Amino acid sequence: MEESLEGYGELVEESVKEYLERFKRESSEYHSFVGECYSDLEEFVLRKGKRIASCSTLLVYRGYADGTGEDILTACAGIELYRHAILIHDDMVDMDVQRRGGKTLHRNYSEDRDGRFGRGTATFLGNIAFSLAEKAIENSGFSEEKKATVLSLVFDHYREVNESQILDLLFEYKDVDVAEWRTMASKRAASLFKLTLLSGAVLGGAPEKDLETLEEAGENIGYSFDIQDDIIDTFAEEDQYGRKPCRDIGLGKKPLHVIQALNRGSTQKAEELREFLGKDELSSGEMERIRELIKEAGGLESAKETSRSHAEKGKKLIRQTTMDDESKDLLNSTIDYVVESLEWYK
Repeated sequence: MEESLEGYGELVEESVKEYLERFKRESSEYHSFVGECYSDLEEFVLRKGKRIASCSTLLVYRGYADGTGEDILTACAGIELYRHAILIHDDMVDMDVQRRGGKTLHRNYSEDRDGRFGRGTATFLGNIAFSLAEKAIENSGFSEEKKATVLSLVFDHYREVNESQILDLLFEYKDVDVAEWRTMASKRAASLFKLTLLSGAVLGGAPEKDLETLEEAGENIGYSFDIQDDIIDTFAEEDQYGRKPCRDIGLGKKPLHVIQALNRGSTQKAEELREFLGKDELSSGEMERIRELIKEAGGLESAKETSRSHAEKGKKLIRQTTMDDESKDLLNSTIDYVVESLEWYK
């Protein structure tokens, strides 16, 4: 699975490079610094990663249509840029300094000049990335009807993911229960995976019934990935994740495993855990204590079980579609990889 996914990821990366080449050239002719910004955007997008979102679009497409030609790869380049437009703004709001082992864009430009310049430049580059995503889909050679449908999905889900980010930010300042977390998460990674699966299905000519099934599958896969990503933030080491652990907790965020720990643990330990929420500079000892409190309260295992449950639902729904068996197997193997990674954290 990893080799296959890596191969599809390389195809998407090459498409992103080719697509951005023209804009890098034109922007350099406009102004040398703007050209540098486009080069920085390319470097940011192409940092080492699994490309799971855009590869999901590609896998679903090939499950209904033959081959992986230029048209679908251009559309996948758009999906990849869409994903990174969200990440650029997310990094800025969360004040993250690293993303996949490199500097975040706002951090990079802040060091060159000051924080206002860094945040402003990153804001505009995130906007540019979104416009380039839209343009890539428009430039693909699919029918006008299919492109219009996918672009409508892009606009709808971009609005949704921004709504979820508002709630994610709000949750740093209030107590949250599981139901409210689920409301927020229903438009976060769940929104992304509904978009990626449905885009591939629409462009590949999937039957209407499969679109409904894939939308539900995308929601479940998104929940599973979301929970896993939050667990990684708390429990992975910096050399594994490319940034310092417990960053979300330091900001006061309420991922599912923290909510579960606060609800399940003793009052004394829940209060001890609550004291760490929003404490930006956490020592290694404090991070270890946070992990102990979450595990002792059963928050980690409860969240892992929820992630596994959503993963199984997503796999079952994918098996119900009419896409070819190889694509189904690759998609479900990708989900299995995520579920298996949960066992790294005990």
